[in-house]
Amino acid sequence: MTSPQRAGQARSAHDAANDSDAAHDALLPAAARRTLIIPAVPRAATPFIKRGTPQFIRVTLALFSAGLATFALLYCVQPILPILSQDFGISPASSSLSLSASTGMLAVGLMFTGPLSDAVGRKPVMVVALLLAAAGTLVCAVMTSWDGILLMRALIGLALSGVAAVAMTYLSEEIHPSVVAFSMGLYISGNSLGGMSGRLVAGVLSDFFSWRVAVGAVGVFALAAALMFWRILPPSKHFRPTSLRPRNLLINVRLHFRDAGLPLLFVEGFVIMGSFVTLFNYIGYRLLTQPYHLSQAIVGILSVVYLMGTYSSPKAGLLSTRYGPGPVLMGAIGMMLAGILLTGFSPVPVILAGMVLVTGGFFAAHSVASAWIGRRARRAKGQASSLYLFCYYAGSSLAGTGGGFFWHSFGWLGVVGYISVMLLVGLLVARRLSALPEKRKPA
Repeated sequence: MTSPQRAGQARSAHDAANDSDAAHDALLPAAARRTLIIPAVPRAATPFIKRGTPQFIRVTLALFSAGLATFALLYCVQPILPILSQDFGISPASSSLSLSASTGMLAVGLMFTGPLSDAVGRKPVMVVALLLAAAGTLVCAVMTSWDGILLMRALIGLALSGVAAVAMTYLSEEIHPSVVAFSMGLYISGNSLGGMSGRLVAGVLSDFFSWRVAVGAVGVFALAAALMFWRILPPSKHFRPTSLRPRNLLINVRLHFRDAGLPLLFVEGFVIMGSFVTLFNYIGYRLLTQPYHLSQAIVGILSVVYLMGTYSSPKAGLLSTRYGPGPVLMGAIGMMLAGILLTGFSPVPVILAGMVLVTGGFFAAHSVASAWIGRRARRAKGQASSLYLFCYYAGSSLAGTGGGFFWHSFGWLGVVGYISVMLLVGLLVARRLSALPEKRKPA
């Protein structure tokens, strides 16, 4: 194909996209159309980043490191919850607040950082967020009061909200549509390695040194990852700023909730994250007590099950491109359900197998749902991702803390039943999503 032909095809595709947006805008009320800021001049056709190019490698490495740092910072306290209970004389549910405070404030922050990135740009928001979260973790390591630790953990979660939603939006805007699901899977595989690294480093170092040394080490690691991210991530090419006026934000929220699929995906985020975090919040308490009496280091090493997520998330992205996101999402949640039921048995190898299945299913489900958000949102994609992740981390905070009641009152089988009910709801929601058309079309 000659260069003029390729250029003509690019212009045709770009004009079609503009026509589609114009048709969608025509569906809005007149007042909404006047309020939204829409470029009057057609945008110049800018090529997307394709797989195999140097830019794709830079984006992949940068977002992989960002996901790794984010989850390491967020979940480094999870394996040391029993130590925090002992050191500060608090209950398991109270100890879990060190994680719930972060995820809860992250969820709140998403309502602001996503729209903020729609106004000022993707990369600046992510860079500042990562640097602040790493610095906050270093401060947390030297805090002496429980209230001070909870305050710093809340601020860390608030800072990380500037990475969580914006990273997915950056990928959906800059990566070629044919490989967005695969690229999202690679990013989420960084999340899985970060979750494993944070738990592994904190669990092992706290056994040999102290939990303060462990948390400080995670902070130094995250600071290095943030600096690498700042250096190698390419600037946005398809970003177009929108207004931060509250009226605009409310109009876009209404558009997202009028979509047939986006609210269901928000519910799915709550369910899968709530189930996953509840498992890892309380499995340590079970394995540290009778009849197992495993050491803190061994419990930390069990976080190697996160390696399953580095395989399942990009694999799920490829499978969803081939078979559609609905069936893959249902299979991933079914995998989580099978895994949590296995943890109800007593042998440690069976428990470990169950943890592997839950981890693999969780990262696969999150990968598919994240990519699906970007495809269904017509505008204000940062805000749509923020709404999804608000529900996602609300599930971590609310369901994760709620699991402490079932552990205290009914033991591990109570936790298994609690998670199983959530996952059954997730399966029903995934089935409904599977029945929806893949793309919305203007009337």
